[in-house]
Amino acid sequence: MIKRPAAFPIALAIACLGMAACSPAEQEQTEARADAAGDKAENTGSALKEEASQVGSAIAAGASEAAQEVDEATDSLARKADAQKAETASDTQGNATTD
Repeated sequence: MIKRPAAFPIALAIACLGMAACSPAEQEQTEARADAAGDKAENTGSALKEEASQVGSAIAAGASEAAQEVDEATDSLARKADAQKAETASDTQGNATTD
């Protein structure tokens, strides 16, 4: 159970009375401000979502490019290894003696 300070019920009562004391025009202003704040929060959320999507796309593109570079590097190493094997095989055949 949450313990509240003894003054909590008094503060709550004052807040309720303050809200009740507002004129209809003040209540409408407060609602309009709350709606505007909600709209700003929604717009900010949408902008953040869009930016996050762009960052995600950039990361995916970078990862794809890195993977392609690794693939090209391993292909190059494989070609060099094959060439080295062929050269070694040629050298071994050239050194063979007939009995």
